[in-house]
Amino acid sequence: MRILFVGDVVGRTGRTAIADHLPGMIRDWSLDLVVVNGENSAGGFGITEAIYQELLDAGADAITLGNHAWNQKEALVFIERAPRLIRPLNFPRHSPGRGATLVDTKSGKRALVLNAIGRVFMEPSSNDPFSAIERELEACPLREGCDAIVLDFHAEATSEKQGVGFFCDGRVSLVVGTHTHVPTADHQVLPGGTAYMSDAGMTGDYDSVIGMQKEEPLQRFLTGIPSGRFEPAGGVATLSGIAVETDDATGLAVKVAPVRAGGRLEPAVPGFWT
Repeated sequence: MRILFVGDVVGRTGRTAIADHLPGMIRDWSLDLVVVNGENSAGGFGITEAIYQELLDAGADAITLGNHAWNQKEALVFIERAPRLIRPLNFPRHSPGRGATLVDTKSGKRALVLNAIGRVFMEPSSNDPFSAIERELEACPLREGCDAIVLDFHAEATSEKQGVGFFCDGRVSLVVGTHTHVPTADHQVLPGGTAYMSDAGMTGDYDSVIGMQKEEPLQRFLTGIPSGRFEPAGGVATLSGIAVETDDATGLAVKVAPVRAGGRLEPAVPGFWT
């Protein structure tokens, strides 16, 4: 199976990058499954129903969230009728929506998509991600309940992300980190066969401070005093993510590569598909 995970889409410029690049990637690379993190897609904070549909129309099979899941209040309602929108599964018990979903891939296989949030240096407070992930993997084991499993672990600390990667190794096709908006260089296949990357990076304008116009973050760093709102940077975005190819017999990864297209970062494509 050919899987593409796209990192946090930030604002309008990030959505434009999805529209510009994703359909061609799906066509040219014969992708089976596309998962997009959309928690910053509405003005940098949260997601709306119209944007959810926009990302699906561009080719996403599932859309994950994170700590900004509820910044757009309509998400608290429309998530219940949006089966492919996934909030962190270890959110408090009565949170609306779902933290996992089974999707039919473009090739007719079944994939389990999970979203969990870290607890180290993160707000709001959430339940233990390890036990929550374990329950989902027991309920739908790889190759028994599905052909592939993708986990978006939305977290700040690299150590916590690595811990989740090794916790899932051999049981999940891909564990990929989101939230920090900077792509890491540690893409690899772990010893048990799980593809891993500490952070996929953002799909946004990298002439920015993690996707936001530079002036307000710098003002706060220099003075400690807010002077306005954070606003998404409006330059040309780089689509950032990770590509994985799995073994159909096991559902585990055999190849992994970073993906970057457009904008300021050096382009990167999975050479094994070109």
